[in-house]
Amino acid sequence: MPKKPKLDDYTTVKDTQKLPQDLLADEKHTWLNGNRRYIAMTVGADCILGASVAKSASQLDLTKAYGVFAQEAKAVKPDYSPFTVNTDGWSPTQKAWLYLFPGAFVILCFLHAFLKIRDRATKGLKEWFEPIKSKVWEAYRAPTKAAFAQRLRRLREWTEKAVPDSPMKQHTLDLCAKREQFIRSYDYERAHRTSNMVDRLMKFIDRVCFDAQYFHGTDDSAEQHVRAMALLWNFCPSSPATIKKHQGKTCPAERLNGKRYADNWLENLLVSATMNGGIRGYQQKTL
Repeated sequence: MPKKPKLDDYTTVKDTQKLPQDLLADEKHTWLNGNRRYIAMTVGADCILGASVAKSASQLDLTKAYGVFAQEAKAVKPDYSPFTVNTDGWSPTQKAWLYLFPGAFVILCFLHAFLKIRDRATKGLKEWFEPIKSKVWEAYRAPTKAAFAQRLRRLREWTEKAVPDSPMKQHTLDLCAKREQFIRSYDYERAHRTSNMVDRLMKFIDRVCFDAQYFHGTDDSAEQHVRAMALLWNFCPSSPATIKKHQGKTCPAERLNGKRYADNWLENLLVSATMNGGIRGYQQKTL
């Protein structure tokens, strides 16, 4: 455990009421001196709220990595616990989150389940893949739990009868069998049903890592690097089209908080990062 809170969450989130209650989490494979590492990312409201390097994809290491976010979030709001967290089907990730936040509901990513079907759709199975794809997303768009369950039942019945034996058929049946895990999202209006948001932000991290030819120092230097990348994503200006879409709010942190301290993005980041003096007595020294 670190000697004191790093409080990057407090840098990004200025109002405890704005700390997102519906999160997404996933790991990005990367490399440190030729050894595999995993960047455990926590995302909410288009911000990277947590990014920490895990030495393996085991439950223990992922709990430590996601625990950095948990520690910093609770430094901002001591009783913080998310309502939901969207993950893929990796069991150690889900168990890590349930250990850190026992009251949270883990929402299984619907997109990952579909991608397993798509990736097994060979040319010879194109005739069956197209109706499967249509039926899968028709179920996803169901307005109620009952409609969702009914559409998955029909998909399973049709698949069992019509689709020839193949990995694609098995993955379709696997998706239908996970109905209870998918259906949880209907209990939370703002829950993320797919991992689109975290996937999009992971692409940014992946590009930066690739351009740097990954990490060549220590685990600690890699940790500081990914934390810096997270803050840059949160505070750097978005594209002009995105800024226009959000009525002039220039970056994810500003859109989350509804305000900025300065028009210059770097000045805004520096001011935000120096306003954590009241948290647990770690007063910033004046210049």
